[in-house]
Amino acid sequence: MTDIEIALLNPSSIFKKPRDVLEDNSLTHEEKIDILRRWSYDEREILVAEEENMLGGSDVNSPLSEIVLCLLELGVDDDEKIHPPTKQG
Repeated sequence: MTDIEIALLNPSSIFKKPRDVLEDNSLTHEEKIDILRRWSYDEREILVAEEENMLGGSDVNSPLSEIVLCLLELGVDDDEKIHPPTKQG
């Protein structure tokens, strides 16, 4: 069983990849959406920090595109609605 509170605070500390969220049968449909949206927000923040040279660059590819695909599989197609044209909002 997934600790939903930790998963919402830091999804990547619980799940290795976004698809793992979809495959977790202990989560409700809404919990999966909430976790993936939080993960998406976190990844966007990292991208902004990298662009501003605050992290010094990263060798790890962002899972943002996989997160968006997982949200689409859950029937969520509001990425542009919840995230304005800028990465931070």
